[in-house]
Amino acid sequence: MHNIIFYLILIIPISGFITERYLDYLNSLMWSDKLPSKLKGICDEEEYRKTQRYQKDNNRLSFWSSSFNLGVILIMILAGGFALADNLARILSTNSVIISLLFFGIIGFASDIINIPFGYYDTFIIEKKYGFNTMTIRTFITDHIKSWALALLVGVPVLGLITWFYYKTGKNFWWYAWGLITLFSVFINLFYSELIVPLFNKQTPLPEGSLRTMIEAFSKKTGFRLKNIFIIDGSKRSTKANAYFSGFGPKKRIVLYDTLQKELSEEEIVAVLAHEIGHYKKKHVLLNLVLSVITTGVMLFLLSVVVNSPSLSLALGSKNASFHLGLIVFGILYSPLSLVIGLLTNYISRRNEFAADRFVRDNYLPEILATALKKLSVKNLSNMMPHPAYVFFHYSHPPLLRRLEKLE
Repeated sequence: MHNIIFYLILIIPISGFITERYLDYLNSLMWSDKLPSKLKGICDEEEYRKTQRYQKDNNRLSFWSSSFNLGVILIMILAGGFALADNLARILSTNSVIISLLFFGIIGFASDIINIPFGYYDTFIIEKKYGFNTMTIRTFITDHIKSWALALLVGVPVLGLITWFYYKTGKNFWWYAWGLITLFSVFINLFYSELIVPLFNKQTPLPEGSLRTMIEAFSKKTGFRLKNIFIIDGSKRSTKANAYFSGFGPKKRIVLYDTLQKELSEEEIVAVLAHEIGHYKKKHVLLNLVLSVITTGVMLFLLSVVVNSPSLSLALGSKNASFHLGLIVFGILYSPLSLVIGLLTNYISRRNEFAADRFVRDNYLPEILATALKKLSVKNLSNMMPHPAYVFFHYSHPPLLRRLEKLE
């Protein structure tokens, strides 16, 4: 049995890599030497060429980084790298929970370290080349240090408890793990902007003025109680503009990137926020949380069915059946089902985006939102004509042209 699993954990990553490269190829077929007629009035020839160069540079980096990571995974499987990490963890401790934490610490830290050069190249070569990067080397380094600290303070206790549940309750561990992850997800949704974001960015309340007055007037008109409107210093890292909605109930807040104020007029910013309010009014935030909880429950149940099988650990070259080795193998075997779930959630997300756009169309000025979307797409060098297959697999938001069609 472990031989079948061994071949599967080799075939699945390779198949995923080939699929990604094929999707990138399909996307490249959509490019042309001249500005497509559909994009006339949205961007000019030079902006279109710049977008293509940006996409090609990113695709090139994606190819090399994914090739490198695939190679590392295959070497880890074929040469017994996971078993070696397991043996090292067992030398450092005899406690099953501690062994699992050490194992994931070794794998996670090594994975982050070997991928830092790709992150550096993306940030300081590609993003800088196209005028996006404003991050300093110091911020780049401190971001990584803070991420590691968060992993220790938050990730380790959560993973430790899940592992402890497994060794204490066996196959029933998934109920306890599901409850823990659900509580954690709700907590993060409520307090993400208050506890996590301040570690990386500064948020300040939107000052009194015409913009705040316009936002509050629209909120009141649509029956949306909103007091928490913040500006975040997104320009600390990039010139790209964005806005997002977080939390629910009394903890809900809208966050504007300071770069958004530089790119859009006040009417356009209100249109973007009206879209975000549309998500809340149509309960997309709550529905996404429920869907996430359900899919997590399904994953944990399937994990509980197979994780105790010695064949999983044997497939990685270890005779020590353990939760952490089983989890690694399960993660690879689960990826095809995860892909199907991802396709479904992306489809739902795209429908939700259309619904939020309709909310703007029905309650504000759709032509203003259309203008804002055009500006942001051009400014961020977004691929405005992706291949339908690529959209199907990867896009959580509909492409620009589809959104503009729906707003008419």
